[in-house]
Amino acid sequence: MADHGKKYRDAAKKIDETARYQPRQAIDLVKSTAYAKFDETVEVAVRLGVDPRHADQLVRGTVVLPAGTGKLVRVLVIAVGEKAREAEASGADFVGVENIQKIKDGWLDFDVMIATPDQMGQLGALGRILGPRGLMPNPKAGTVTFDVARAVRETKAGKIEYRVDKAGNVHAAIGKVSFAPEALEQNFKAFMDQIVRSKPTTSKGVYIRNVAISSSMGPGVNIDITAYRSAGTER
Repeated sequence: MADHGKKYRDAAKKIDETARYQPRQAIDLVKSTAYAKFDETVEVAVRLGVDPRHADQLVRGTVVLPAGTGKLVRVLVIAVGEKAREAEASGADFVGVENIQKIKDGWLDFDVMIATPDQMGQLGALGRILGPRGLMPNPKAGTVTFDVARAVRETKAGKIEYRVDKAGNVHAAIGKVSFAPEALEQNFKAFMDQIVRSKPTTSKGVYIRNVAISSSMGPGVNIDITAYRSAGTER
């Protein structure tokens, strides 16, 4: 903790590092220890008992956060004809295959790309641009679909994607410090329920090993995972 500034150290004093808090208690602590002058993001970190080196133990998916993310999401849809019109009617910010050339020319002013399956062949050349930024449409994430209207609505409403990293951790943003505690609790529960449902059938032993919640700049608060640990084991 010596490497942190005074505000962080003062905030950390309010948290018992040896304790495991109930989700609502942890959320209240995160809100009370956020000290930045901006509206910090509330983040969840989950340590899983999986080995991501094995393809059958990769944990990834999407979840729609019931209270939204608090972030304005700019959606680009690559589609033609009726599907392009559906995307526009559903609130997509940018629509059309002409955007492919714009991306090749350096344009990246969007947060999520959705594409219909028949247009994916045109996106192969964009892999080196979109891949490292996590912007390439993917069927598992629901961003390659003919149901573009639903995909746009869900993305705008608070759909997030998660994926386990090489160390077996999953990180996700579940809202802002300014959210009501009830809203953050709803989002936390929705996210954790989806993580439990995502348990690989090949995962043995303890699946959910640790869960912590924090604001962007604040200290982490460990959460009592007894209920989630048993849920993850029962599957």
